Amino acid sequence: MQRGPSSCCHQARRCFLGCFKDYFIHKFRAMLGKNRIIFPGEKVLLAVSGGPSSSAMLNQVQEGLSQNAHKKLRFIPGIVYIDEGAALGQSMEKRQKTVAEMKSLFKTTGFPYYITALEQVLNLPSSVLEPASSAPEWPMDSYKASVDRFIQTDHSHCLSPEKQADLSDLSIQEDCPAPLLTDESNTQLLQKLFCSVKTLTAKEDLLHTIRQHLLVHTARTEGYSKLMFGENCTRLAVKLLASMSLGRGAQLAVDTGFADPRYGDIITVRPMRDYSAKEISFYNHMCNVPCVFIPTLETKTTEKASIQRLTESFVIKLQADFPSTVSTIYRTSEKLQTAYPSQNASTTDSWDKCLLCMCALDTTVAEEASAFQATLISEQLSLRGNSGASNTRTRTRTQGPTAAPAPPGQCCFSVEKEGGGEGFGVTGYEGGSSSSAKAPETMELENLLCYSCRLTIKDMSSVEVLPQYIMSEAQRRRKRRSQLREKIGEFLLDEDKDYEGEEAKSLEEYS
Repeated sequence: MQRGPSSCCHQARRCFLGCFKDYFIHKFRAMLGKNRIIFPGEKVLLAVSGGPSSSAMLNQVQEGLSQNAHKKLRFIPGIVYIDEGAALGQSMEKRQKTVAEMKSLFKTTGFPYYITALEQVLNLPSSVLEPASSAPEWPMDSYKASVDRFIQTDHSHCLSPEKQADLSDLSIQEDCPAPLLTDESNTQLLQKLFCSVKTLTAKEDLLHTIRQHLLVHTARTEGYSKLMFGENCTRLAVKLLASMSLGRGAQLAVDTGFADPRYGDIITVRPMRDYSAKEISFYNHMCNVPCVFIPTLETKTTEKASIQRLTESFVIKLQADFPSTVSTIYRTSEKLQTAYPSQNASTTDSWDKCLLCMCALDTTVAEEASAFQATLISEQLSLRGNSGASNTRTRTRTQGPTAAPAPPGQCCFSVEKEGGGEGFGVTGYEGGSSSSAKAPETMELENLLCYSCRLTIKDMSSVEVLPQYIMSEAQRRRKRRSQLREKIGEFLLDEDKDYEGEEAKSLEEYS
């Protein structure tokens, strides 16, 4: 019996879908096996946001731990979800509805899960910003030997789906009895924090930072040693270009690499970094992977709303015309290295790390001809010129309307807006109050930050609205630095003293 064209096309489609699914699953497990960072029996916390990439990652872990898996995953998974509705100004009813959808999604996996609100970041201890000691070292033998030993000595972690469901029910009752019963005052404080940030670029950077702190704290308190993110190749390509635009060139290796050891005891891994967004979307559609749409700060914004949004639009449009754009950017990121100290917490002291992003400080540059020093000099000259312009405006207002006009060549910052009586500051912000005089708290805080985080703080109207754990850790680091300076004070050279002149004078007397 001869088959028709439709039957052949249907059979070819089934063959293609089966091959693609096997390819997708193999790539995920090959990424974990190639890097050999997650050892058998380790507890791994999956950060799931409900989006396509993190949902596909959750599905891959679920498939890898099933009884029918060819090569089973041997770590112990858990799920964490952070509700960010307060930062977006959502109502409590809408937030509860989103959490209910996420809970129904997590229950089907059988894994223990933890749901927390972003407001909990205001209650974090300052120890979350202290680089902990590195995770306990595994035996020096090979990874394969560790796997064999785990199979022979421990089978308790290979649970059946029924036992995993029972364990999940217990964890639900114990760990998250009421995930969104947050204090209304904390919600208002968090909204006040984001309202104090002037630009969407800084808001997204601040949200990413405090979200990372809350995830690390959750992993530590629940006993997890690895934190797994679902960032795909397309997202990392956008993140690489956006990070370079934001001055995070020194941190690209840890921001886009497979493993991120900046916190010491908690290592962040990105097993989805080899997948493109198109591959993930096709896999989710083919395998009916459930996803939950959750709005973000970038939802319904224009292309030029933020640097991150503009970079994403640029990469996506370029990818449509040149399909190798994302892969080229991504492969380039794997070759980037930095000359700064290692980002590992075991080799870097706490005062040598940024207070917010916990990366090694890139502002301790000794070369006077560096780009950072040139930026500082330019900022100082701008602030000095702005201060002179402010004095000129003060004298003009005192003299009245009959005062002489400004001479040619005077700085344009002294020109007032017609009819408003308010001028533009040196940074271009409207409102009459220039940014030349920084608050003492801001200046002291900037000394503890990397270059990119300094830009974020500069976009805030006040640093007093920052969470208390950040301010407490900043005070502790400043106190420790002052104590260290007191100990070595007698060995330091006085900057105001002319040692070269004294040396020349002593040589003349000797001769």
